Amino acid sequence: MSTDKSKPPHQHRTLLKSSGIVACGVLASRMLGFVRDVLLARFLGTGFLAEAFFVAQRIPNLLRDMVGEGAANAAIVPVLSGYAHQKSKEEWQECINVVLAWGVIILGSITFLGIFAAPWIVRLIAPGFAGEPGELQLTVDLTRIMFPYLVLIALTAFQAGILYSLNAFFAPSWGPCLLNLAMILSVWVACLFSWPLAYMLSVGVLIGGVWQFWAQWLALRRRGVYWKMPVSLNHEGARQIGRLLLPRLWGSTVYQINIFVDTFCASLAVIVGTGGIAAIYYANRMIQFPLGVFGYALSSVALPSLSKLAQEGDMARFRSTLFFALRNLMLILIPAALGMVIFSKWIIHLVFQRGAFDAYSTSVTSQVMFYAALGLPFVGASRILVSAFYALQDTKTPVKAATVCLVVNAVLNGCLMFPLKIGGIALASSIAGAVNCLLLWHGLNKKLKAHQNSQRDKFFPPKC
Repeated sequence: MSTDKSKPPHQHRTLLKSSGIVACGVLASRMLGFVRDVLLARFLGTGFLAEAFFVAQRIPNLLRDMVGEGAANAAIVPVLSGYAHQKSKEEWQECINVVLAWGVIILGSITFLGIFAAPWIVRLIAPGFAGEPGELQLTVDLTRIMFPYLVLIALTAFQAGILYSLNAFFAPSWGPCLLNLAMILSVWVACLFSWPLAYMLSVGVLIGGVWQFWAQWLALRRRGVYWKMPVSLNHEGARQIGRLLLPRLWGSTVYQINIFVDTFCASLAVIVGTGGIAAIYYANRMIQFPLGVFGYALSSVALPSLSKLAQEGDMARFRSTLFFALRNLMLILIPAALGMVIFSKWIIHLVFQRGAFDAYSTSVTSQVMFYAALGLPFVGASRILVSAFYALQDTKTPVKAATVCLVVNAVLNGCLMFPLKIGGIALASSIAGAVNCLLLWHGLNKKLKAHQNSQRDKFFPPKC
């Protein structure tokens, strides 16, 4: 047994340094996103155009997490981290080529079908739009413009997963700045030439996707990674990724069903009031600021480190690194959640209330933010805990927890949206997030204890 006590502190310093790089990139992206959202609130408010754009943008984003970012986190990073440490560079490069080829085939097919089926998808996700033909048609048009963004952003996420496996965090963390910059420029161009804002924003999303993809591609080339069509699509690494990805796909589907349930309920203006979808969007942007900057940074950086420790079987350092990440995240998210709960109306008024975003918009958005902030620490902790499961190449346990929370969220939505209106939907999500965190914590404790017992049994076998 190693007696080198300098390793855990060194591991923690590396984790904090890498997290700082990611956090700076995410912070820059969030600041640009803040400017973008202020412009959207000023010119779109929570009315007709805003809801059409947000629903259309959400549709490719629903699929992105399933086949893009979810795949990178759950399967690509752990497997490629193993290849980077245990295989030759040629085998590692071949695995990358096969995975990316499969990504192009699958994502291209989904995009083609999505563009064709856009009218039915919009009716399914936002049934409240069916009574407004103009809003329905606008949403369908915007969905078709933005659907190719799925291919671009999912391949960007795949490339980011490759960079993470190399412990290269700069390009993946700063890439999202390009999307926000493209959307800000699209608003400026629309205002300068009096072009339709919603359509220009959709084009801006597409351009931002191209810029992000290009940035990750250049970062990979600088590290000697080149794409080329593989001779065969049959590869052991790709199969291993597929085995890890299948449960994660169901987990992502459960997560997206949760979003669908929230969107479905929020579109029922007769029950929750008008502007519910836009209010959820704006409130979520504020919630995502601390969660994205710190939660995303720590979980993204912790995953390669935890994967390496899991492969080495060093569970003492695994546990130490995991708890270190959790403690540091809670030191930020708990005060942030309290501030958002106490000052929700003041924050929304200060940030958004101008132009088309009126006092009513402030009222409904601050109500959503109040209840959503209650679940902020639980959602942040869940990201770290899920990264720990992925590092252990266990994608099934997070899926089981997410499935339970889907039922909890759906039931609570039905119960709470009548007395609390749009705030009830946010409160239901917060309670479901807390349940998810507790289930993950319990499952990971059991898994680590079982591993500890199995390691002890190697030295002290049980007597017959």
